[in-house]
Amino acid sequence: MGWGFELGLCCIRALEHARKSGPLPPRIREFIETAASSIANGIQKAPFPYKDQHRALEQIQGVLGTAATLRSEPEAGEPWAEAILADLRGMAAETRAAWDEVLRHARSARGTAPTAKWIKAGKAAAAELPPRGLAEAVDRWLQNVREGSSKVIGERNADLLKGLAWLGAVCGDVTPARIADLCETCLRKIPNVGARSAKVGNACLWALSAMPGRDPIAQLGRLQLKAKYATAKKLIGRALDAAAKREGMTRQDLEEIVVPSFGLGADGALRQPLGAFTAEIRIAGTTEAELRFVAADGKVPKAVPAAVKKEHAEELKALKRTQKDIESMLPAQRDRLERLLFGGRSWTPADWRERFLEPPLISGMVKRLIWSADGVPAFWRDGGLVDAEDRPVPSPAKVELWHPITSPADTVLAWRRFLQRHEVTQPFKQAHREIYAVTPAEIATSTYSNRFAAHILRQHQFAALCQQRGWTYRLFGGFDSGGTPTLELPDHNLVAEFWVEGLGETLSQNGICVYISTDQVRFYNSAREQLRIEAVPPRLFSEVMRNVDLFVGVCSIGGDPAWLDRGERREYDAYWRDTSFGELTATAQSRSEVLSGLLPRLKIRERSRIEGRFLVVKGDLRTYKIHLGSANILMEPNDQYLCIVPDRSPRGAGDKVFLPFEGDSTLSVILSKAFLLADDAKIRDETILRQLKK
Repeated sequence: MGWGFELGLCCIRALEHARKSGPLPPRIREFIETAASSIANGIQKAPFPYKDQHRALEQIQGVLGTAATLRSEPEAGEPWAEAILADLRGMAAETRAAWDEVLRHARSARGTAPTAKWIKAGKAAAAELPPRGLAEAVDRWLQNVREGSSKVIGERNADLLKGLAWLGAVCGDVTPARIADLCETCLRKIPNVGARSAKVGNACLWALSAMPGRDPIAQLGRLQLKAKYATAKKLIGRALDAAAKREGMTRQDLEEIVVPSFGLGADGALRQPLGAFTAEIRIAGTTEAELRFVAADGKVPKAVPAAVKKEHAEELKALKRTQKDIESMLPAQRDRLERLLFGGRSWTPADWRERFLEPPLISGMVKRLIWSADGVPAFWRDGGLVDAEDRPVPSPAKVELWHPITSPADTVLAWRRFLQRHEVTQPFKQAHREIYAVTPAEIATSTYSNRFAAHILRQHQFAALCQQRGWTYRLFGGFDSGGTPTLELPDHNLVAEFWVEGLGETLSQNGICVYISTDQVRFYNSAREQLRIEAVPPRLFSEVMRNVDLFVGVCSIGGDPAWLDRGERREYDAYWRDTSFGELTATAQSRSEVLSGLLPRLKIRERSRIEGRFLVVKGDLRTYKIHLGSANILMEPNDQYLCIVPDRSPRGAGDKVFLPFEGDSTLSVILSKAFLLADDAKIRDETILRQLKK
C-alpha cells in the first residue's frame, strides 16, 4: 500500500464528514460507487488481498449506505469449498438467496473477535435458514477442511471460514469438535510457510471460548495438548483460564469435570437402532473406538450391513463422525491422566468418583490404574478398592494417583504381580514405571545432570515427541540457534531444560538440522533461579528425567536398525554401535524385568533367555542376541549384525502377548523379533536369509 492509497482513505474520511451535512451530489456518489466496485473486484481477484482493501471497502459502503458487495461463494479448488459450491448449485432459488446472505455476512468477518453489530446481523441472516440448517451444513462443510491440509488457505476463503466459525458459535449450534478440528488443521505448520491459516485458527479459539456448555472447554483442552505454536498455546491457555474463572474454579478442576460423554452409557457404549440392526460404538482399549452392528439374533457382521448403508446413510455418517471424535479425545485424556503422576492433585472420594470413575470416556482407563487411598495403594475391582492381595481397602478421606517412587520396592513388586495375576494392561506405565534417583555424579556437578549427554538424536522426531510430552522446542536450522527444550511446571514452581545443539553438517532440504547432540539437564524455579539437583523434589526429578530418557531412547540414531546399511554419516557409526549394544538405560532395565516375568508364559520359553543386556533366542539356524534397549540384533558365534526393520503396520506376534502396560513399542518389536527368530527355519524373506547364510 503506497501513499496514494493512504490519501484515498483520507478522502473517504472527508466524505464521511460531508455526508453528515446532507446527501452526496449525484456525480460524487457515482464516482464513489465506481471506486467501491473496483476495490471489490480487486479483493475477489487478488490471491492475498491487503487488509486495508477490506477496510477501505467497508468505509466506502458506510459513506454510500450500501450493503456489502462481496461475493458469497468460496474460491473453488479445495474439498470444503467444492462441497459448499455443490450444495449451493442444488438449492432452490429462495434457499440459495438465504444462504448467499449468510455466506456473504460470514466473509465480512474482521478483527480478532466479532462485534455485537456483526453478531446481531449474523443471527438475523441465519434465522432465514431452515431449523438447524446452519449447524448441519457447517458441520458437514468443516469436515472437509482436513483434506488438502498441505495447502495454505487463501485470504478470501480464510475470511469465509473465520466467519462460519463465529456464526457456528453464536447462532448455529455447530458441534464443538468440528470447530476444534478446524482449529487444529488451520494451525498445522506447512514447511517453509507456517500455519495453514493462523487467522482461522484464532477465530476458532474465540468460537470455542464463546460456545456454551462444557464440551467446548474439553475441546480446548485437547487442542492445548496438540498445539505446536507457542502463540496458539498461549491463546488456548487464556481461553481455558477465562472459562475456569467464569465457572468459578481452578483450571485443573475445570479440565477434570468437562470430560465429554459423546452419548456413551455407563458401560462405555453408545447404541442406536438402525432398522434391523443396532449400531454400537464401544471404546476398545485406550485410544480406539469400535463401531459395529448387532443383528436381532445377536450376530455381528464383519462389515457395515448393506441395508444400513442404503437406508440410514446420514445416521451412519454421523456415527462415524462420533467414532472419530472419540478417538481424537481418548489420547488427550490418557495424557492428562499420566500428567497426574507429577503429583500435587488429590480428591475426596465423592469428587474422585464423579470426575474419574463415572465419566464413560475415561472410566475404563481409570479402572486400570493404581490409586492412593490415604497413602495406601489401591485398585478399583468389583465395585470397590482393594490392595495388592485383593483385600478390601477402607473408604478413604483422600484419593490421588499412586506413583511407585512413594512406595518401597516390595510393594511395587506386589502390584506388578497383581497386574500379571489379573492380566490388567495399564494405559501407560505406572507399576512398571522407571524410577530415577539422584546419582553421586549429579550431586558432584550440583546444578546439572550429564546423565543423558553426548547422544545423537533425529531432530524432527525429537521435536514431535517434545510437543507430545508438553515440552516447548524450536528447531535448529543451518543458520539458527534454535531453542532449548523446556518443560514448565507452574503448579510446582519448577522449570526443566534439556540442552541440545544442532549438528549443522547434515541439513534437510528446508535447511533444518537433521541431527542434534544432547547435553545437560538443568532445573530452575519459576523466577528462573537455578536449583541444585538435590533441591528438586524426587518425584518431579524422576518424571523429568524419565521424559529425557524417553527422548533419547526413541529418537537416538542408535535405535535405527538400518543405519549401517544406509551408510549415513560414517563419523556417527561408533556412537551407533556403542548405543545399539551398550549399557541399558532405566527404561531398558525395566523392559528386562518385564520380559523376565513374561518368558515363562510364552511358547518360545524353551528357546529364549535373558543374559545381561540381551534377550537370547535360539533358532534352528543361528542363535540371536536382541538388545533390550535398541531391539537391534547380533548373531552368535561371531556377533554378526542382523538387520531386521520392523513393519509396524500389521499386528505382529508381539502384539498378541499380554503386556502389563501400553506405550512401549520397543518391547513389542523385541517380542515380534523373538518369535520370528525362534522359528527361523520358516523365514522366507530373502533380505534376512542372505544375512543368515553369510
